[in-house]
Amino acid sequence: MYDVIVIGGSFAGLTAALQLGRASRSVLVIDAGLPRNRTSAGAHGVAGWDGIAPAEILGRFRDDLKAYPHLSQRGGKVTAIGGQMGAFSVTLENGEDFAAKRLILAHGVRDILPDVPGLAEGWGRQVLHCPYCHGYEVKGEPLAVFATSHMGAHQALMLRADWSDRVTLITGGMDGLDHAALELAGVQMDSRALEAAQIDESGITLSLSGGDSQRFAALFLGPRTTLAESPAAHLGCALSDGPMGPFVKVGPMAQTSIPGVFAAGDVARPMPNINFAFADGAQAGSGCHASLLFPEIVTPVEAAQ
Repeated sequence: MYDVIVIGGSFAGLTAALQLGRASRSVLVIDAGLPRNRTSAGAHGVAGWDGIAPAEILGRFRDDLKAYPHLSQRGGKVTAIGGQMGAFSVTLENGEDFAAKRLILAHGVRDILPDVPGLAEGWGRQVLHCPYCHGYEVKGEPLAVFATSHMGAHQALMLRADWSDRVTLITGGMDGLDHAALELAGVQMDSRALEAAQIDESGITLSLSGGDSQRFAALFLGPRTTLAESPAAHLGCALSDGPMGPFVKVGPMAQTSIPGVFAAGDVARPMPNINFAFADGAQAGSGCHASLLFPEIVTPVEAAQ
């Protein structure tokens, strides 16, 4: 039996594992190999690694963890999870079973992109979600925002304020937007429906209803997210509602509502960011270690709070 199984081997999960490995605890990191930012060419705003591809950073990180003999890493998708504090069970798609005293959930969330041809192919390259992560690389260029929710107006105002004076919000006729505030800020609005997107190395061409097309350097949108069929859902962790979807409710030591289960990274916060994932992973790793030593001081969060 492992002291801890970490489900998810991206930035939060590996950081949590590092804290526990340095405490000489036996740790197994299980990773499905599908990090949320796998299509991004560079991780921006990350101190010391600005512009380095996320896959390269993770590769270096995994190599670092090999120095800790009590820490194991393996690929695989978790299909079943259960048990209780002190005796959790984790089953992989290939039928392998593992046991651990504690669990750390760092498997992230799944993005649900709008059903528009071309968006999935451009996701993480010319179809983007975060001005802080990707805005500087298209600064001053014509940018579009696809309003998948009212958060689209928020994105458009942010981009217009500090990244470009040529921002178009494609509303598709969405009601409830503050048109006066958007116009005052200089955001252009297009009420036509987005029907398709075509990407290339220099930008994205959007096909709009009526047969017209518009050219932009990038398209920003905020996809809905889901935890359906995830380990967090299987365990029944209490959730909070975020602007784009639910996330696992955690306490000050990254503990969830399930005794002995901790969570870190995108699965446990409404705002995804690599820097936050590092911090969350460190908190989950140290909180989990404290639970192994002093279980009475790490109490689960209340589901109703």
